[in-house]
Amino acid sequence: MRVQYLGHSAFLVTVASGEKLLFDPFITPNDLAKGKVDLNRLQPDYLFLSHAHFDHIADAETISKNTQALIIGVWEIHDYFQKRGCTTYPMNVGGTWRSPKSSLWVKLVPAIHSSSFPDGSYGGVAVGFVFSDGRHTAYYAGDTALSAEMEIIAERYELDLAFLPIGGTFTMDVEDALEAALLLDVDQVIGMHYDTFPPIQLSDKDKDKARQSFEEVGITLHLMQIGEEKDFRSLLAHRESTPPA
Repeated sequence: MRVQYLGHSAFLVTVASGEKLLFDPFITPNDLAKGKVDLNRLQPDYLFLSHAHFDHIADAETISKNTQALIIGVWEIHDYFQKRGCTTYPMNVGGTWRSPKSSLWVKLVPAIHSSSFPDGSYGGVAVGFVFSDGRHTAYYAGDTALSAEMEIIAERYELDLAFLPIGGTFTMDVEDALEAALLLDVDQVIGMHYDTFPPIQLSDKDKDKARQSFEEVGITLHLMQIGEEKDFRSLLAHRESTPPA
């Protein structure tokens, strides 16, 4: 898997088949991403939206219409974007989407968070995503609190990589994210949902301390620069992944 960080909780993930998955695009309104990410150069095949808050869907409509990328999310997200002329695929927690092109699959799992659209309308439930390309399996948590659901995810799937929020206030903080990583039994973690707004800003000292606390228990915490792309294939164990039932 190759991962490009687009700021906040937005990532472009390229899987073994070459398909590109874009998670929670909040780029244009993000001052930290200005000059670092060109929206017009993003060419995802699929957009996965964890919930309806503005800081997770802001650029979804534009990108979907520019690229014909399929928007995948819970029913309310499907309905909202379908009415705006986007191509969508409706799901709900527990459902599994399978790519028509490859062995890629994505399962919607619970997240503990609220969800409403910018106009205040109901956004359905918040979710995370477990996804696999047949070689590696990853978990994108979305916005969530620490949850016992993570134990079930670890029991069901052998995770190679986890994307976890660390900014606190609206989601898990660093301490909770570390506990989540231990519950998930994963040794490679990418931090997200930090620095974008004052309530979730982390100082350089905070980040160094976070990396150290993860390292002390044998877990690598990656705090990527906006626009940075990293190839995780050499860091992840190679094993064939079993599709969910």
